[in-house]
Amino acid sequence: MGTFLNIYKSSIGKKIVMAVTGLFLCTFLVEHLAGNLLLFRDDAGAAFVEYSDFMSHNFIVRTIEIVLAIAFIGHILTGAILWIKNKMARGQTYQMNQASANSALSSRTAFLTGSIVFIFLVIHLRTFWVPNRFFPTENPSLYVLVVTAFTSPSYDLFYLVALVLLAYHLHHGFQSAFQTFGIRNEKFIPLIEFIGMIFWFLIPLGFAIIPAYFFWLSHFGGMNIL
Repeated sequence: MGTFLNIYKSSIGKKIVMAVTGLFLCTFLVEHLAGNLLLFRDDAGAAFVEYSDFMSHNFIVRTIEIVLAIAFIGHILTGAILWIKNKMARGQTYQMNQASANSALSSRTAFLTGSIVFIFLVIHLRTFWVPNRFFPTENPSLYVLVVTAFTSPSYDLFYLVALVLLAYHLHHGFQSAFQTFGIRNEKFIPLIEFIGMIFWFLIPLGFAIIPAYFFWLSHFGGMNIL
């Protein structure tokens, strides 16, 4: 533990924590999207509810949730610490040297996009995870909660904007993680950018299709989806 704290105190240590936790959270996005795609099955949400019940009661999954929560907290806090340290270190010198000439826009706005995504995450958990996990008898099934939320224009707009910012955040973060590990060179750049596109483009797009689908069915499809 002491060794880890000593490493963490350095800037490179914090960047490694950001990289490791960020890539771990990317794997969570894949699993989360795979489960959410069950919403498209024509079974009134039966498969999705069965999946969500399994995720809520399986001991291994619950243990992974704790690791996931630690990764989220570690990623957020470390990102905030690095942003504050960089802000203090740059000062007026950074402004005089023109920020746009020294770093990409995605890099300079990573803290902002990450902060907004965090706000989205809190609201998202409050809308779905908290009622389903802690008050299951007082609320409808998770399928009904999801469909009800995604028939709301305001929630859909908020969800889609958050996904755009998430995609932008991932575009920078995925590349930055491999830069931290020192393997983002000419040999691996094409592969890293290809895999990165899956995470920053295809996965957010997959999430975006879900609210668009239910919104269309409820408002223009002439179907009662509940």
